[in-house]
Amino acid sequence: MINKDALINRFLRYVKMDTQSDDTVSDLFPSTEKQLNLSKLLADELKALGLKDVSIDENGYVMATVPANTDQKTPVIGFLAHVDTSPDMPGKNVKPRFVENYDGGDIQLNPEVAIAVADFPEMTAYKGQTLIVTDGTTLLGADDKAGIAEIMTAVEYMVANPAFKHGDVRIGFTVDEEVGRGVDRFDVAKFNADFAYTLDGGRIGELEYENFNAAGAKITVQGRNIHPGYAKNKMKNAILIGQEFISKLPETERPELTDGYEGFFHLTKFEGTVEKAMFQYIIRDHDMQIFEHRKRLMTTIADEINAKYGDNTLKLEMTEQYRNMREKVEPVYHIVETAVKAMEAVGVYPLVKPIRGGTDGARLSYMGLPCPNIFAGGENFHGKHEYIPVESMIKACEVMLKIIEIYANPS
Repeated sequence: MINKDALINRFLRYVKMDTQSDDTVSDLFPSTEKQLNLSKLLADELKALGLKDVSIDENGYVMATVPANTDQKTPVIGFLAHVDTSPDMPGKNVKPRFVENYDGGDIQLNPEVAIAVADFPEMTAYKGQTLIVTDGTTLLGADDKAGIAEIMTAVEYMVANPAFKHGDVRIGFTVDEEVGRGVDRFDVAKFNADFAYTLDGGRIGELEYENFNAAGAKITVQGRNIHPGYAKNKMKNAILIGQEFISKLPETERPELTDGYEGFFHLTKFEGTVEKAMFQYIIRDHDMQIFEHRKRLMTTIADEINAKYGDNTLKLEMTEQYRNMREKVEPVYHIVETAVKAMEAVGVYPLVKPIRGGTDGARLSYMGLPCPNIFAGGENFHGKHEYIPVESMIKACEVMLKIIEIYANPS
């Protein structure tokens, strides 16, 4: 039996800690020191639970082992979650509240902000459950503090119930996942697991072993500011040149107009003056050939802009972020099949689907640690409409434990 109160209390304690990462910082790791506060707390809590090999390094990575209590030969299974929250939404002064016995209607977070069923129709699936919501001014932080709380609660269960037989279970907490650098310095050899699962997915039942190929693009436009009264044939308005670049990208290939395996160009930031403008994109696609085409299209547009307005008017900097983990997971597909079996065993309908994003697991898979992604239970991540059903969190714990049990007791 999962300790529901302990699970909730952990989650509330973690989300009230500001651990927002910063995508504008490139010379620090982690990008914000405040992430280390949660890493240190988790290390202390793991030690308090009796784990003997708890470590936290200078990068903020936490690792520990729940040692095997069976002679049965079992694989070493890892479970991971990340401590940081999105840089795109305030993560300070989070004030979670409970909606008991949810009635299936709109939830008013404050006088100006509501989670409306018309906007989020999936809410009705949670009628009768207990939802944890925000006050409408910050994100909640279920991405990924729900995953952390669930892992910690599963650890507590294994420690408190020696009759539950299991092999070695490795626990890992990472930093800076939200800015795409979560495992830059992660020591896979030290983690020493045969395979792992990230608890970083959304709604109950999600199981993902395919993700986007991903890149980031920073575009800088150098304009020329001239008094508007004398600007003819002289001024180069960096803002308008930036808009011209944007207009040349496919209008329908944006996140809000795509789904499933469809990729996109996502404008995440735009700022500037006549003299200089800067904007950023993320580029995503499951198909590697289409992904490469997207990158080439951006380069072609940049060349066209420079041919029109002069060399070095527009500078395009492209950065690879992560790749589709599918090719690394398929050779050990039993880890997906076992997760499906575990979900079905605890009464969860598996939703095997591609991730429209990425996780630490995508990069870990290419670092030698196959690592599909399991639901943590939250909805509407990265925004003030975020919420999570308590019942989904409990099921995530049960799925973890069932995976461990299946590998410790092969039929």
